[in-house]
Amino acid sequence: MSEELIPENPENPETEEAETVKQRKNGLYPGVSDELAAGMKSGWADTELHGLEPIAQAGHTADRRAALSARFPGERLVIPAGNLKTRANDTEYAFRASTEYAYLTGNQTQDGVLVLEPKGDGHEATIYLLPRSNRENGEFWLDGQGELWVGRRHSLTEAEHLLGIPAKDVRELPAALAEATGPVRNLRGHDAGIDAALTDKVTAERDEELKIYLSEARLIKDAFEAAELQKACDATARGFEDVVKVLDKAEASSERYIEGTFFLRARVEGNDIGYGSICAAGPHATTLHWVRNDGPVRSGELLLLDAGVETNDLYTADVTRTLPINGTFSPLQRKIYDAVYEAQEAGIAAVKPGAAFRDFHDAAQRVLAEKLVAWGLLGDLSVEKVLELGLQRRWTLHGTGHMLGMDVHDCATARTDTYVNGTLEAGMCLTVEPGLYFQADDLTVPEEYRGIGVRIEDDILVTEDGNRNLSDKLPRQADEIEAWMAQLKG
Repeated sequence: MSEELIPENPENPETEEAETVKQRKNGLYPGVSDELAAGMKSGWADTELHGLEPIAQAGHTADRRAALSARFPGERLVIPAGNLKTRANDTEYAFRASTEYAYLTGNQTQDGVLVLEPKGDGHEATIYLLPRSNRENGEFWLDGQGELWVGRRHSLTEAEHLLGIPAKDVRELPAALAEATGPVRNLRGHDAGIDAALTDKVTAERDEELKIYLSEARLIKDAFEAAELQKACDATARGFEDVVKVLDKAEASSERYIEGTFFLRARVEGNDIGYGSICAAGPHATTLHWVRNDGPVRSGELLLLDAGVETNDLYTADVTRTLPINGTFSPLQRKIYDAVYEAQEAGIAAVKPGAAFRDFHDAAQRVLAEKLVAWGLLGDLSVEKVLELGLQRRWTLHGTGHMLGMDVHDCATARTDTYVNGTLEAGMCLTVEPGLYFQADDLTVPEEYRGIGVRIEDDILVTEDGNRNLSDKLPRQADEIEAWMAQLKG
């Protein structure tokens, strides 16, 4: 990485404003001459963008803001995007806007803040953003976040056209909020400056109510969101195909070859991976969130790949397939795989409008309990007793699914009564992902079971008459997986 420059002569009127520009202590240039500072201010073409059309989801974000306005009449609502987070010294993690901010605006830029000001019977929305970096004080070429260092930001006028929201300079917002009167709610924890400006105007209880509302608002996806989730699943399927094609190279290196292969697809077709990819080969498949991805990939063992592409509008897939690394299941691997497949089929069949959210979990767990009892792993206990005591959980471990959307575990702060104790409605999207995991050190199962982990996960959209599997481009049955792998490997 290049080193940013440092302005010199802060006493000089020509460069006085540059004193505010972020400086690096050990830059190679001693400073900026008056002549250079003056020269950098001129000779630049006008790059303002004209004739911009609104982003594809502008109408949907307007509807979401209207619903938010109706829920909290007469109150000022503040939803920040968040700030850059330091990775090490003066390097930052890639920025990812808060889900709530992106959901309500379609914007993803750092330091942005959406404010809904009470007006009449509703609210007036304003989006506060950083304008294009300043050319008068040299920010655009001297500051580490200036235009010549990290790229051009949209002007406020451009942002207004794209987002359909009046835009103002976010640097003016903290002072304005500090002087604000009346009830305020803040999506806290994303922007320390905004939190500080509102510290004496908000309460934890009121802010939590805002957070819960914005989580529950995402339970039912609109048409734009459903299309984005389908896009994410389609790209994810291609990422899984990419992995199968290079399993021989992964065997020659490690699980990280699998991780890197899928990541390439995520960055080419989307914004990123939606969560840390689980590329778990052999006994690592029994660790639910194995993201170290530094282990060997061996022929004859299974690969549990749990990964999802996040689209450029921040909707993520969440898909798992368990694959025989050499392309063929052993008899025991197939037996365990088929049990999980049967459980998933029962779970998916239970996803429909009007069903309890828990129904798909209960259906899948019953099948797995039946298999474990039939295999003699639970003594002479009945299936009903096993389920009553939850004894199957030694090997099933986790819940059978969760809501999916902009967050991989979407709507996480929704009230329990509207989520896990709620009822499925058309437009909801959830994962169905049963699994069986026999730990390498589990002495309660036959030795040949130990170190085998299987999970199958698909993304299911609830429809008016049932459900639609968004990730069905990837095979699930054991025979289909073997044929698919053989075709991809050529």
